[in-house]
Amino acid sequence: MTSRIVVWGTGFVGKLVLSEVFDHPEFELAGVGVSNPEKVGVDVGVLCGRDPVGVTCTDDLDALVALKPDALVHYGPTALHADENIRVMTAFLRAGVDVVSTAMTPWVWPAMKQNPPDWITPVEEACAAGGSSCFTTGIDPGFANDLFPMTLMGLTSEVRVVRALEILDYVNYLGDYEDEMGIGREPEHQAILEIPDILIMAWGATVPMMAEAVGVELDDITTTYDKWVTPVEVKSAKGVIQPGQVAAVSFTINGVYKGETRIQLRHVNRVGQDSAPDWPRGGQDDVYRVEIEGTPSITQETAFRFSDGSGRDAATAGCLATGMRALNAVPAVNDLPPGWVTPLDLPLIAGRGSIR
Repeated sequence: MTSRIVVWGTGFVGKLVLSEVFDHPEFELAGVGVSNPEKVGVDVGVLCGRDPVGVTCTDDLDALVALKPDALVHYGPTALHADENIRVMTAFLRAGVDVVSTAMTPWVWPAMKQNPPDWITPVEEACAAGGSSCFTTGIDPGFANDLFPMTLMGLTSEVRVVRALEILDYVNYLGDYEDEMGIGREPEHQAILEIPDILIMAWGATVPMMAEAVGVELDDITTTYDKWVTPVEVKSAKGVIQPGQVAAVSFTINGVYKGETRIQLRHVNRVGQDSAPDWPRGGQDDVYRVEIEGTPSITQETAFRFSDGSGRDAATAGCLATGMRALNAVPAVNDLPPGWVTPLDLPLIAGRGSIR
C-alpha cells in the first residue's frame, strides 16, 4: 500500500528527499509545510528544481493536519528550535498522525536523562491523545551509531568495547562549527559542545540506548574534548582558518560500566585532510566506522557517495541517507503501538520500492 505523507521542511535534507519522493512508488505526497514565507504558494517541484508537481508549499499547519496523511515526515531544524518543532509535530500527533523526523536528535533516545521534561511530556501527551507514534533518527546521533553497532554486536559472544566513529572533513561544510565546535576559533575559546552535559544531550543519546539493548545499566557517561591547532592557513568553503586557530576537534562520549569505558562514540572532525595528521582516518575520506573489540572483533566502515555523475559530495550523500532512513520507516512506525519509537522497536527496514 502506498503511504500518503506530508513533508514538513524544505531545507537541505527536505529538498533532497522530496526529489526522491516524486518518483517513489511507495509514497504519495499529500502536502508540504514550510516556515519561510517566501516559499508559501510555490510548487514544490519548482522549489526542488523540477517541473511542477501540483503540490504547493504552505505554512497553514491546520490545513496540512486536515489532509489526514499516514505520516508527517519532518525535516525541521535542530533542537535549538525545540518549541517550533514540538508545535508542528504535536499538532499531527494529537490528530492521530504518526511522525518520523530527523530534528531533535536528543529524541533518538527519549529516555536519556539529559532530555528536558518540557521536550518530552508534550509529545507523550500528544501521542496518548491521538493514539499516534513518534520516531526520530539521524546519522550521528542516529543509525551510524545505533543501528550499525547494535547489528554487529549481535554477531558476537562478548563485547569488551564497542566504538562508533564519525571521521569527516568539514572543508565544504557551511554550518556553524565556530561556536558549536570551536573550529576556526582560538584554542582558549570554549565551544558549546565542550560542556559535557550539552555534548551528551546533543550527540550522546545512542550510548544509553546501546546499554539498554544489551541489558546493562551504565555507571556513568563521561566526555573528552581535544583540539588541534593549525600552524598554517587552512582554506575552506567558509573562508580561511588562520595559523594558531583550531582546525580539527576530536571528542568522545563514553559509557562507563564496571569502571571501564565499554561504549564509546568518537568524532574526528577536521578542516582539510592535512589537519590533525595523527588522528584516526578512514580507509576513504569521510566515513563512519564501527570498531568492536570482542569475540570476534569486528570492524565496519561505511562511506556515503553519489555515483550518478552529479558531482554531489559525501556530506550530501549522508544527508540523503539520513532523510531516507526516516521516510522508509513510515510503514513500520504506522504498525507500532502509540508512543515513542526507537530503533529497538523497529523491524528490519529494507527500503520497499527502492528496486524498481
